[in-house]
Amino acid sequence: SAIIVSPGFAGFADGSAPHDNTAKAAMVEKAVAARRCLFKGISRIDAPDRGPMATATLIPTEKATRSRWRTARNILLVLFALAVLWVVWNWSSIKGQAKVGAAYGAHIACSCRYIEGRDMASCETDMEPGMEIVSLSDDPENKRVTATVMFLAEAVAERRAAFGCVQLNEQEIEAL
Repeated sequence: SAIIVSPGFAGFADGSAPHDNTAKAAMVEKAVAARRCLFKGISRIDAPDRGPMATATLIPTEKATRSRWRTARNILLVLFALAVLWVVWNWSSIKGQAKVGAAYGAHIACSCRYIEGRDMASCETDMEPGMEIVSLSDDPENKRVTATVMFLAEAVAERRAAFGCVQLNEQEIEAL
């Protein structure tokens, strides 16, 4: 046996009275204001009893913000660790290429300066692209050019009469 409740003129089963027009207008006004607040990004709306309503917030919580920073920091740490690992793994290759670049720069600059007789500013334009990290210094008294790749390599080329520009070995460089 089912009980059927149907609304009557005064509401459901004579349990409530119809709302008057001022109450309806206040409720509509409050609903419109609530929609405006949500549209503006405000996440707190007062309930009919003037207490806070439970709504989805658009403002991230402090815990969520900390979590994002922690994730970003961890990603950066992993990338840094991978970069360090790559440098350690390729260190001998990096150092070898720096030695070759320094030796090439010293030899070309020595030949330009002391065989062709040009000045150092003109000789620096003869360097290949990518040789910008090789710095050159001139010793006109001894007819030597020193090329260095900072912290990695150094090479010295010297003008010798019959032989042209010759690369000095490590023992000769240490004896200077």
